[in-house]
Amino acid sequence: MLYWLLFQVLHRYIPAFRVFGYITTRVALANLTALALSLALGPWLIRKLREWSFGQHIREEGPQSHQKKAGTPTMGGLLIVLAIVAPTLLWADLNNRYIWLALLGLVGFGAIGFIDDYAKVAKKRNLGLTARQKFWAQVFVAMLIGFFLLLLHSHQAYSTAINIPFFKQFKPDLLVEAWTKSYWTYPLAFLFFYFFIVFIMVGSSNAVNLTDGLDGLAIGLMIIASGAMTALTYVSSHAQFSTYLDLARLPNSQELTIFCASMVGASLGFLWYNCHPAQVFMGDVGSLALGGGLGIVAVLIKQEVLLAFIGGIYVIEALSVILQVGSYKLRGGKRIFKMAPIHHHFEALGWAESKVIVRFWIAGLVMALFALATLKLR
Repeated sequence: MLYWLLFQVLHRYIPAFRVFGYITTRVALANLTALALSLALGPWLIRKLREWSFGQHIREEGPQSHQKKAGTPTMGGLLIVLAIVAPTLLWADLNNRYIWLALLGLVGFGAIGFIDDYAKVAKKRNLGLTARQKFWAQVFVAMLIGFFLLLLHSHQAYSTAINIPFFKQFKPDLLVEAWTKSYWTYPLAFLFFYFFIVFIMVGSSNAVNLTDGLDGLAIGLMIIASGAMTALTYVSSHAQFSTYLDLARLPNSQELTIFCASMVGASLGFLWYNCHPAQVFMGDVGSLALGGGLGIVAVLIKQEVLLAFIGGIYVIEALSVILQVGSYKLRGGKRIFKMAPIHHHFEALGWAESKVIVRFWIAGLVMALFALATLKLR
């Protein structure tokens, strides 16, 4: 909105406003706007959540040290979503279809989390959507986005090829022509495409959700991951950088840099209130939205595989839960970890909560830097 007003309208009369046409200027402004919104609205939202008695319920089977956190305001993710959506609408070019898909992913997954959180706090106990209900709702949102991606693909505005780290020439296409030339393989290609899209987006959303178990852990890692995504979206849309790094140039992805920068700013602002000891928790409305937003950006800029490194800690957290549950069911109640997700395992080993958080942040930063380094090591 402000981009349209300041650059497309007023810069004709005020030449200095041409600066708002530069993506780097708008990235900085979106980041600062998101940060300012988070910091300014945080105290008001925390106060309202307390008034509405929207307090967190702590599972009895979790670490006993966490029981003192019971009643801490939750659903703070509403602040995160607002602080991402508003700057994106203000500073991005709203004619860009990638922006609307990114917002659809963020808000769609956030809405699922909101329904789940509200059901929990309204009933005053740890009951919300069932795992099956939550999963199929996430699948629906991911498939809806997949449908729009296919429409863009039909107009040559989206590529279904994916980039593989360390390989320049190997870029498999999920809808390769060889598949679709045969009648019986035509539906198979689309099924595979949908499965891949759903796996990335739903997996990313749930991985962030599982990581959100310690004060500031998930949101701190999101600052790192969304910062790396900001760099990736920028180089993918830049003619010289994309050529130098041998990336497929994606001009449409330029405006996604605004979205990613807003995620960084919103996450930074929320960390101010979520750091240990937390004044507010993001809840599912925040974790599912952030994970979904991260997943859709990776899909749009064709860095689905690299997302596993950028969000490496998220992946490890999700795998620890899968392995723990699988071991418990297949090995007659035997566990691999003392407790899952894996951050609770380290707590059970005697690590202080703050030590687990900071060390996981360090590991997440190393993984994100490695992911960015792979762009040149190909």
